[in-house]
Amino acid sequence: MIREVGLRDGLQSIKTVVPTEQKKAWIRAAHAAGQREIEVGSFVPAKLLPQLADTAELVAFARTLPGLFVSVLVPNLRGAQDAIASGVDLMIVPLSASHAHSLANLRKTPDDVVAEVARIRAARDAAGARTLIEGGVGTAFGCTLQGHVAPDEVLRLMQALLDAGADRVSLADTVGYADPRVVRELFARAQAIAGDRFWCGHFHDTRGLGLANVLAALQTGVTRFDACLAGIGGCPHAPGASGNVTTEDLAYMLGSMGVDTGLDIDALLALREQVQSWLAGETLHGTLWRAGLPRTFAGVRHAAA
Repeated sequence: MIREVGLRDGLQSIKTVVPTEQKKAWIRAAHAAGQREIEVGSFVPAKLLPQLADTAELVAFARTLPGLFVSVLVPNLRGAQDAIASGVDLMIVPLSASHAHSLANLRKTPDDVVAEVARIRAARDAAGARTLIEGGVGTAFGCTLQGHVAPDEVLRLMQALLDAGADRVSLADTVGYADPRVVRELFARAQAIAGDRFWCGHFHDTRGLGLANVLAALQTGVTRFDACLAGIGGCPHAPGASGNVTTEDLAYMLGSMGVDTGLDIDALLALREQVQSWLAGETLHGTLWRAGLPRTFAGVRHAAA
C-alpha cells in the first residue's frame, strides 16, 4: 500500500497555493489510478499554512470516492477536533524524537506530544467517532538540528504513543539521514513492539537513499509506505532536502519486484504531468517520468476497474 501524501506534506513545503478545484482533480485522478489512501491536508490555522486552508472541503470531497481511506495531519487537540468533525478516517499526530526538532517544529517536547495524544484519544472516544489515531515518530534516524537521535529513545516514544491511545504508529526519516542497515535494525525492533499496529514507513530522498530504505523496510515485513507524486515536499529544518520518496518511482520499483500495488503507473505519470503544470517554477523530482516504463516491465501497469 502506498499512501499519497503530496497534497499535505508536498504542498505545505512549497510557495505555490494550488486552487481547491485542482486539488480535487488531483484526488480524483489519484483515486482513478488506484490509490486507496490519500493524506489530503492538515487541520492547522490557515494563516500558518494557507496551502492547506481548504482541508475540510477536501475531506468532504474525498469521502465521496468509493473505497478511499482519507487521512489528515493534526498538530494538536484543536486540529483533532476539527478532523473528528470532518469524519476523516485517520488523523496523524506528528511527534519528533529529536527534542531540538520538536521544539523548533511544534514548540513542544516529545513527551508533551504524547500527553496531547492522550487528550486526543479521550476526545475521539467521547465523540463516539471511529477516526483512527496514528502517532508518527519523525526524525527517527537523526536530526539536522540535534544530530544523533538514539534508537532507544525513538522506541520509547513509540511505545508511549501506543500507551497514550494511538491506534497506529509509524516511523519517519524526516531529514534523509537513514541508510538501509539502520532501517532494517530499527524497523525490526519497532515491529517487535507494535506488531500489526505499525502502520507505515515515511522516507525522504534527500541523499538518494529513499527507495533503498523502502526496500530495507519491506524486507522486515513492513508493507505500507508514504510517498509524494513528483517527489515534492521536505522538511523546513533540513536544508537542501530534495523531498519525499516519489510515488511513481516507488510504484515502479515494487511493480518490477512483482508486488501488486494496485496502481496504474501510466495514469500516475499522466497525473504527474498535470500537477507539474500547476506547480510552474517549483522543483520536482523523480526519475521514471524521464524515461518511462521499460519494454521489459512485467509488473502490473493498470489498476483494476
